[in-house]
Amino acid sequence: MRAILLGPQRRPTLGSVRLPGPFATVTAGWQEREPDDGELRALLGGQVVNLELYRRWLDVLERDPEYELAERGLQGVLGELTEEYLLRLDYALQAVYALQRRTSGDSVAEAVAGVQSLDAAHLARVNEVRGEFFDRVRPHDRPVIASHRSAVTGLLGDAAALVVAGGHVGVLTEVLHLFNVAAALSSPVIAWSAGAMALADRIVLFGDRSAYGPGHPEVYGSGLSVVRGVVLLPHAKARLLLDDVPRMAVFAQRFAPARCLPLEAGTRVELSGEGLPAGARVLGEDGHVTALGEAA
Repeated sequence: MRAILLGPQRRPTLGSVRLPGPFATVTAGWQEREPDDGELRALLGGQVVNLELYRRWLDVLERDPEYELAERGLQGVLGELTEEYLLRLDYALQAVYALQRRTSGDSVAEAVAGVQSLDAAHLARVNEVRGEFFDRVRPHDRPVIASHRSAVTGLLGDAAALVVAGGHVGVLTEVLHLFNVAAALSSPVIAWSAGAMALADRIVLFGDRSAYGPGHPEVYGSGLSVVRGVVLLPHAKARLLLDDVPRMAVFAQRFAPARCLPLEAGTRVELSGEGLPAGARVLGEDGHVTALGEAA
């Protein structure tokens, strides 16, 4: 499936993407601001129908209290899994950095491999818990959800492309899964920031510049899996310590063989199932951001 990934849209570049409308849009990541899509509509030439996934989600929670209770329980379980994962991750990464300062070679690689195993186990468990949840609550058998899914499928069927804006990646992921967008998607997708992250098979949260100091990148879960084998890094320059080459090397090595793709202002990367195009700028396993195909 064709996917066009853009950098942040504070200075919009969306208008330069030449795809014919009409467009279906997802602005659920904006949460209460979901309807405030006037600028987006203008950039797309007015040929827009907003899927209103956030409004639909709130409607489900209000009209199906049994589902709302079950979802609250799911979030509790996922929260406990995340707490345990982050505790183990902290010890594992501290060991990697300590070994990296003292030596190089096999011992560091083995420690990174241990972190990879921890990440993979956490992602598998999160997906397992979510799968068990959907098997238990059976969204397709619940009238309110089934009605919204049918409406979303119809709107996507009439659209020439889907546009997914940024915002809260957790909310985006939740509603995209609940309303089964992946199953109804056949047209190209344009996305940026958290919207791009929500398309990936593995969502990684990251932030080195918090008030509490650099945090550990953490595996959050799986998005729509429209984009595979890529870790998407919106606002990488602002949110990562890119000058800390050893730290960035561990970042890239940890998620290999997936490519770590910064999405900065002006970035445009088009994917069509054949991997990243030549020239795309990626965070390499040496800790430097370089263009694919560029000599080291």
